[in-house]
Amino acid sequence: MRKLRVGVIDLVTKGPERGLYSRVMNANLVSIMPQVVAVWCEQQGHDVTFVCFTGFENLADELPTNVDVVFIGAFTESAQLAYAVSSLLRSRGAITALGGPHARCYPQDAQKYFDYVLGFTDRSVINDVLADCSPHRPLGLRLAAAGQPDALPGVEERWKFIEPTLRKAPVIKLVPMIGSLGCPYTCSFCIDAEIPYQPMSFDLLKSDLRFLLTKYKRPLVGWHDPNFGVRFNDYMDAIEDAVPANSIDFIAESSLSILSEPHVKRMKAAGFKGILPGIESWFSLGDKSKTGSRLGMEKVRQVSDHVNMILTHIPYMQTNFVLGLDCDEGPEPFELTKRFVDLSPGAFPSYSLLTAFGQAAPLNLEYQQQRRVLPHPFHLLNNHHAMNVTPKNYAWTDFYDHVIGLTEYTYSWRAIANRFRANKGVIPSWMNVVRAVSSEGFGRIKYYNKVRRSLDTDPQMQRYFRGETTDIPQFYLDRARGSMGAFYQHLPEGGLHHDQNAYLKSAGPAAGTIPVSSVRRPAAETVS
Repeated sequence: MRKLRVGVIDLVTKGPERGLYSRVMNANLVSIMPQVVAVWCEQQGHDVTFVCFTGFENLADELPTNVDVVFIGAFTESAQLAYAVSSLLRSRGAITALGGPHARCYPQDAQKYFDYVLGFTDRSVINDVLADCSPHRPLGLRLAAAGQPDALPGVEERWKFIEPTLRKAPVIKLVPMIGSLGCPYTCSFCIDAEIPYQPMSFDLLKSDLRFLLTKYKRPLVGWHDPNFGVRFNDYMDAIEDAVPANSIDFIAESSLSILSEPHVKRMKAAGFKGILPGIESWFSLGDKSKTGSRLGMEKVRQVSDHVNMILTHIPYMQTNFVLGLDCDEGPEPFELTKRFVDLSPGAFPSYSLLTAFGQAAPLNLEYQQQRRVLPHPFHLLNNHHAMNVTPKNYAWTDFYDHVIGLTEYTYSWRAIANRFRANKGVIPSWMNVVRAVSSEGFGRIKYYNKVRRSLDTDPQMQRYFRGETTDIPQFYLDRARGSMGAFYQHLPEGGLHHDQNAYLKSAGPAAGTIPVSSVRRPAAETVS
C-alpha cells in the first residue's frame, strides 16, 4: 500500500457560529471516532492532517490541501455542510469518505456525495478504504463491519488530536473518553437501541486516567458512553484504583435506574460533577427512570424526589425529555413537565422533539410506512429545530402551542432565578443561566414562535405539514442556506433534499452494504 496523504475532519457543528453557549461548549462537543480514525491511519504509516470545526474557525482555510483521501465525521444536522465540503474536496482531486451518525442513518442519500459511506467502522474498514482509495461515482460504496469495534485507541493515543481542540475551549475543557458501546435499554427512537452493550478495556481506562493527571492538575472528563455505569461496580472500581479520590471531575449520561443513593454517593466521592439522565416521557420508558408502571403525576413525584436526591450530591444535572411521542396526548404531558420544573428547580430540563433519523431505529420503518415522516432539510434535524414525525395525537398547531408554552415556562426569568438559587457552585449556576438566555432557551422560544406563526399564515408551510406536498417551504430553505455560510455555494445539486422514505424502500438497514472483505485490496500491503 502506498503512503497516502490523509485528511480527517470532525464537523462539530453545521456552519459558522456566534452564540455565547456555542463559544463556551462547542470545542467540548467533539466526537471520538474521527480521532480514532486519525490514529488508525497514522498507525498504517500515512500522513494525517486533522481538522476539528467548531463553528468559530474559517473552515475554508482549515481544510486539508493536497490530500489523497479525506474522512469526514458528521451528525445529521451537519450533513449538508459535509456534502459541500466533500464536493469541494472532490473537485480538487481528493477521495472522500463519510462516517458517523449521518452515514448510518441516511446511507442512500450520502452515497450520492461521497466515494465511501461507512456504517459500523473498525480498523479493517478503514484499512480497506485506504487500500482501495479510488473514486466511486455516481454512487459511493457502502462499507460496514459486522458490529462495533472491539477496542478503540485511548486518550493517550489520541492526545495529539485532542489537545489542539481543547485549546479552542475558552473556559471548560472536556476530555472525551468512552468506557462502553451500545446500550442495554431498548428505547424505540434511539440509534443505540439494538446495539449490544459492550464494555471496553478497564486496563486502558485506568491507564488513560493516569495519563490525564500528567497533563492537567485537575482534568475534566466527559464520558461518551450511551449509558454510563451499566456495570457500575466494575467501572467505579477501575476509576478508584487508577487515580486518587476526587482528583478528576467527571460528567456522564446515565439512567435514573442506575443512580441509587449509594451509587451517587460513590460517584460524588470519585469526582462526578455532572449527570445527564434520560426521563423521556411521563407515560412510558419506566425501566430507565426506575419508576416501573407508575405514570403521570405519580411518576413526576417519584422522579422529582430522585432528581433532588442526586442534586444533594452531584451539583449539575440535565434531565432529558422527548416531546411528541405516540404515548402522549393532550396538554397533560406538557403540564406534568411544568410541575417537574417546579418540583426540581435545580435540574436543567432539555427537550427534544421526536425525530426519526432515517434508519437509526426500526421504529422509523413504522413512521415511514404510515407516511408520517416529513423531508425536512438535514440542517434542521438536531432534535430541536424541526420535528419530522407528524404527531399521532396532536394537530401541528396544537403541538407547537404546547411546546411553546412549556419552553416559555422552563426558561422564564422566574424559572431561571429558581434554578440559579437551587444550584450549588458558581459554574453550575451560571452555566444554566447561559443556556437559558442563549439559543437553547430564549433563541428556541423565538424560533418556535416563528414556526407557529407560519402555520397560520404561510400556505407553503400549511400544505407541507398537511402532507399535501413534499416541496420544502422557503421558510426552511432560507434557514438552511443562511446557516451554511460560504459553503452553501459548494452544496451539490439536490443536496438540500432527500427521500424521507429511503429506509422503507431499501427493505432493511443492511441493504446495499458491502462487507469489508468484498473490497479488493492491492497485492502489496506494505507501506513504503
